[in-house]
Amino acid sequence: MKYRLLGRSGLRVSELCLGCATFGTNWGSIGSDEQESGRIFDAFVEAGGNFFDTSNRYQEGQSEQILGGLIQRDRDRYVIASKYSLQDGLTDGTDPNGCGNHRKNLFRSVEGSLKRLKTDYLDMLWIHIYDYSTPVEEVMRALDDLVRQGKVHYVGASNFPAWWIARANTLAEQRGWTPFVATQLEYAITERSCEPEFLPMTHELDLALVAWSPLGGGICTGKYNQGPLDSAQPHRLVDEIDPEKRHYWHQATRRNLAIMDKVIEIADEIGRPTAQVALRWLLQQKVVTIPIFSARTLEQAEVDLGSVDFELTAEQMAALSEVSRPAIGSIMPDAGAYPYPMLEYGSPALPEFYSRQLLYGQTESAIVNHRRAYPYLYHRPATQAPVVDGEPVAV
Repeated sequence: MKYRLLGRSGLRVSELCLGCATFGTNWGSIGSDEQESGRIFDAFVEAGGNFFDTSNRYQEGQSEQILGGLIQRDRDRYVIASKYSLQDGLTDGTDPNGCGNHRKNLFRSVEGSLKRLKTDYLDMLWIHIYDYSTPVEEVMRALDDLVRQGKVHYVGASNFPAWWIARANTLAEQRGWTPFVATQLEYAITERSCEPEFLPMTHELDLALVAWSPLGGGICTGKYNQGPLDSAQPHRLVDEIDPEKRHYWHQATRRNLAIMDKVIEIADEIGRPTAQVALRWLLQQKVVTIPIFSARTLEQAEVDLGSVDFELTAEQMAALSEVSRPAIGSIMPDAGAYPYPMLEYGSPALPEFYSRQLLYGQTESAIVNHRRAYPYLYHRPATQAPVVDGEPVAV
C-alpha cells in the first residue's frame, strides 16, 4: 500500500480508504456484524491501510460505534473521517434542526460522533451533502471553530458543487479560516459526469478527490453481467435491472451494464477481477484520486485490496476510458451532471437512498427556504415513489 498526501495538507493517507458504511446490521443485509467488520478492518490494516470513512448516519450510528471499538488499540495511527449533515440515529426525522449544514447541527452531530467513536478528535470531517440553505460563511466559520478547539484536524466537502467549494476556500483564505483539503464525490468508471468540473478544480486548488461508490453500488464487480445471481446473497441492484419492476434508475442501470460488458472484456484480457480493474482505473487518474471501497465480507475486501498490486498500461487506461465514455453523460440530463442528480434525488449506485429525505427527514415541505431560487424537479408522493410523467415509479 502506498500513501498519498491528502490534497493541500501534509497528512499521509493510504491510497485506498476503507468505507465503513457496511459496519453494522441496522440496515439489514447490506451490512456486516461486529465480528466480520473486525476481520475486514484487520485485513485493511495488515495491507497498510490507515484511512477510514464513516458517518453519523451510517447504520444509524452503529458504524461509528463498531469502528470506535476497533481503533482503540492504536488510535493515533489511524486517520478517521466522519460526516455530518443528515438525520442521524434512529430518530423520527421531525426536528427541522436535527439535520442540515448549520452550526447547531454541526456541533450536535460532531459531539455524537466523538462519543460513538470513543475519541477526542476526528482527523477529517466531511460535510455530507449540500443543503441549499446554510450560508457559506456560517459553514466555514463553524468548521474553523471546531479545528481551533482541536476536535477536528481537517475538513472536506462531500456532494457539493465545484463552484461552492472554490468560493468557500477563497473565503477561508481571505479570512484566515481553515480551508477544505479534499472533496468527496461519486466517481466510478460508470459515473464520470463529475470530470469536466471537478478534475480541473481539484488540480488547480490541490484538493484530494476521494471517490465514494467507486464500484457503482456493485455494478463494477461485473456480477450483474454474468448470468443468474445467487439468490441466497444480497444484491443491491436487482430491482434496477429488472424492467418489470419499473424502477426509476432502470435506464441508467442498462447504460451501465453496457459499459461493464466492455470493461469485463478488458479485465479478462489482463487476468484480473473486474472490481480490481475498475478501482485501478481510478487510482491511476492524473489528479490524486482515493477510492473509498466498502465490503460486506472479508473475501470482498481481499479482492478490492488487490487493486494496489498492479498497474494498468497507458494503452489499457486509454481503452477503459474510451469504453466508459457514455458515463460522462448525466444520469439525469434535465438536472445536469453530478452533483445535481444526487442533490435532486439520488444515484443508481444507492437506489434505495432518497437524498432529500436523508437530508431533511420529514421536514422538507415545512421549511420555507428563500435561498433555493429554483424548485426541485423531482418529488416523492406519499407512496415514497418518485413521480415521472405524472406517474409514481418504484424505488
